[in-house]
Amino acid sequence: MDYVVITSIGAVFMAFFAMIIRMKAAKKPVSAKKIILPPIFMSSGALMFIFPMFRVTPLELIEAVTVGLLFSILLIKTSKFEIRDNDIYLKRSRAFIYILISLLVIRVLAKLVLSATIDVGQLGGMFWILAFGMIVPWRIAMYVNYRKLQQQLFDDVPTKTV
Repeated sequence: MDYVVITSIGAVFMAFFAMIIRMKAAKKPVSAKKIILPPIFMSSGALMFIFPMFRVTPLELIEAVTVGLLFSILLIKTSKFEIRDNDIYLKRSRAFIYILISLLVIRVLAKLVLSATIDVGQLGGMFWILAFGMIVPWRIAMYVNYRKLQQQLFDDVPTKTV
């Protein structure tokens, strides 16, 4: 139970850190690099599965990916871009913060409930899969929307003839 409490506290701090980063990010233009890099960096976490304690069953894998995909829908719906000053910015959304907090509460409660029946290592693996299954579709959707706006910006720029 100690690991569950410690990791839950860590998750709370990470969520607040993510909210602060998201609020600061809305003040700066978005780039393809800023959209693509987080899942690439997160992918290094898959190295945990080298160790047997983190390995999950096929059913646990399917469950974690499915929940991650469902959660990603909420993030996709609340991540919108806008064009300001010939740059693309992420729109601030009050719903995003509430969704992030709700996801955190669901995660902590699920961890408390599941830790009674699933080994803490497997549970850690499942939550990493859930998070990765959530961030990848979300970032793909963000990238697609970003590219559409980028093309719109490009189409709107008058061309100079020499």
